[in-house]
Amino acid sequence: MKRIHSVLLSLCVTLLAFTQNAIARPNILFCISDDQSWAHTGANGDPVVSTPAFDRVAAEGLRFVNSFCDAPTCGPSRSAILTGQPIWRLEEAANIWSTLQAKFATYTEELQKAGYKVGTTGKAWGPGRLEPGGRTENPAGPAYVERKLQPPFRGIRDTDYAGNFEDFLSEVDEEGSFCFWLGTSEPHRFFQDGAGVTTGKDLGKIVVPPIFPDNEIIRSDIADYLVEVEHFDTMVARAMAVLEERGILDDTIVVVTSDHGMPFPRGKATVYDDGARVPLAIRWPEGIKNPGRSVDSPVNLSDLAPTFLEAAGVSVPDMMIGRSLMDLFAGAQSADWDAAYIGFERHSGARAGGKGYPCRAIRTEDYLYVYNFEPTRWPSGSPDPEVCNRLIPFGEYDSSPTKTYMIEHQFDHGVAALAHLAFGKRPAEELYRLKDDPHQMNNVAGSKGFEAIQADLRERLFAHLEQTKDPRVVGGPIEWDYYPHYGNRKNKNWKVDDRP
Repeated sequence: MKRIHSVLLSLCVTLLAFTQNAIARPNILFCISDDQSWAHTGANGDPVVSTPAFDRVAAEGLRFVNSFCDAPTCGPSRSAILTGQPIWRLEEAANIWSTLQAKFATYTEELQKAGYKVGTTGKAWGPGRLEPGGRTENPAGPAYVERKLQPPFRGIRDTDYAGNFEDFLSEVDEEGSFCFWLGTSEPHRFFQDGAGVTTGKDLGKIVVPPIFPDNEIIRSDIADYLVEVEHFDTMVARAMAVLEERGILDDTIVVVTSDHGMPFPRGKATVYDDGARVPLAIRWPEGIKNPGRSVDSPVNLSDLAPTFLEAAGVSVPDMMIGRSLMDLFAGAQSADWDAAYIGFERHSGARAGGKGYPCRAIRTEDYLYVYNFEPTRWPSGSPDPEVCNRLIPFGEYDSSPTKTYMIEHQFDHGVAALAHLAFGKRPAEELYRLKDDPHQMNNVAGSKGFEAIQADLRERLFAHLEQTKDPRVVGGPIEWDYYPHYGNRKNKNWKVDDRP
């Protein structure tokens, strides 16, 4: 009888654990676009772009008003998302076209250990090489790539991202939990010229940020970009529809975001809002209190990794120092959520010898403070294309009609000041008051009346960098200018300098 009782008790415990696991462990659908700024969704106020999927997630969950990537460059940003750490803790993963070493835990691996089925489609971690870091599989998960579609325009991949997600779901056990990374390559350049006009976008309604000249060339370029934002949103909508059809949408944490900002001058590859502030909406009926809220607290995308693990009841590795968003899900207000932090090292190899443009920034609701460690370097890359890996001038910025126009007219009245903001050198310290300067065009560092604010933000930034062990602050080897660059070099004479 004792043996029977023991067996029955063990069975009950097992069944209880299984039931609690089935109820408590949410699925995770992480949707990430490539190069989309915060402003370019309907829910965030853009009058032209159509993003019903993002808008639905925001309306039925949380819309983050001050959400920031950890680095305005795709590989490092994705490394921070996966590891829950700022880039300065990730060694060579702080650079694009690098590797993410296996010693850095990722939320995907921790969930997989806990029994989650993990997969990805489209652009996951990268670009870079896995093998030098001791990995054989993309850290975002096994790839699902079989489904294809006919792209509506050139520059859009033929990957059927949502179809591949459906294939992945067909392999998930009915009682199992999953974590899927749906990463599009859109709206990364290039864009088909005139796609925006072809789809009926009214160029007169396009919102042109004041960092650009306002003319038909720039308006059309932005419209073409918005077409690709909409392609991403369509994939999110289809993926959510699949979940809804299977009756598991409400059991799934749905996250919609981007790795960094728009591929335009003074956007991508800069720590300003047009480069680092990204859309973020999260839907999870089981875990979000009072959905439909907007969250003003500044957050980083590296906060997602510990959030996913905590939501799944999985221990968060000590090395993951991102902050779980669970308190914000519950509606808690905390003074701790008062700043986001952004870093930047080497992006596209746009300077001689593989040098980057190292900088760090603290972003509060009211101010952006930037510290540039090497202000003598060209922030957007050298004007000499011969020293650039890509053989283009100012190579941190992708080639585009907007960039071409601004370079060709850089000495014209009405363009010169904007061209200097985009391509010129910057001082060691920058400070911007966001209330009257939302696109960070007027640096008030050193100005009368801002001395105390500048000093306070400098102190807070460096205290955070010291606490999180940034080598540029705490000392030790600073290797980012010398790590290998695994990208295809158009410039055969370009190479990374040897370490001194």
